[in-house]
Amino acid sequence: MSAVILAATLLVLFAPVAEALIQQVWGTDEQGHGPIIIGVALWLLWHRRDQLRAVAANAVPAGLGGWLLLAFGLAIYMVGRIQNIVMFQMGAFLPLIVAALALTYGWAMVRAAAFPIFFLIFAIPLPGAVVDMVTQPLKRGVSYVAEQLLYRADYPISRTGVILMIGPYQLLVADACAGLNSMFTLEALGLLYMNIVGHTSKLRNLLLAILIVPVSFCANVVRVMILVLVTFYLGDEAGQGFVHSFAGMVLFLVGLMLMLGVDRILGLFVPAKDTK
Repeated sequence: MSAVILAATLLVLFAPVAEALIQQVWGTDEQGHGPIIIGVALWLLWHRRDQLRAVAANAVPAGLGGWLLLAFGLAIYMVGRIQNIVMFQMGAFLPLIVAALALTYGWAMVRAAAFPIFFLIFAIPLPGAVVDMVTQPLKRGVSYVAEQLLYRADYPISRTGVILMIGPYQLLVADACAGLNSMFTLEALGLLYMNIVGHTSKLRNLLLAILIVPVSFCANVVRVMILVLVTFYLGDEAGQGFVHSFAGMVLFLVGLMLMLGVDRILGLFVPAKDTK
């Protein structure tokens, strides 16, 4: 019964936030990954259901610390609602979820659900100023690398800023193709991969976490190159149509394959388990 009340309360609070996210954020190419992140977090909790049930059976509700965290989360939520700051509204759910679990089942439950809760960070909309500041150099870097690789493959390509010109076509590298949000999404994919494979070697996990950044960059380069080549061979309509939308899935697949490759290479030097 406690779990039902807890879930119902969080859903009531989340309903207006979800509406705002759908209208303002989740409908965009740049930050449309939010529902996927939430779905994955729920799947992770379901995957741990036996462990969570065992912890719930020996629940020791938290004390003052849980109530203070609840008050902190509610304060952030209220500020977000009053000022219409979606990032605050969504961000408030991390301390609210932690506090609700701690007050109902204790800190042991929080530790058992730590990764799914942490994973929700990637569903929080990034502040526009930060996105704009980081995205421009990222796009220039991705555009430059894509141009150089295709030029060395003897394609008639040139670049002006973030505009790639190949044959009679010009392509603007958009934020969704090579910006901070796409790299943020790939970071989430990388951490999910690390959690699933479950390496116990701290060094290998640390190296994987660090290498997720260049892997994300390379996946964005591959995505841009695919769009450029499709446009060059099949025309602008093909490049901006279904293939452009499908390129988001290509980004995930390329990122996953690169992570598998990097992990395999690391395995040659660093074992998956720490030696005792």
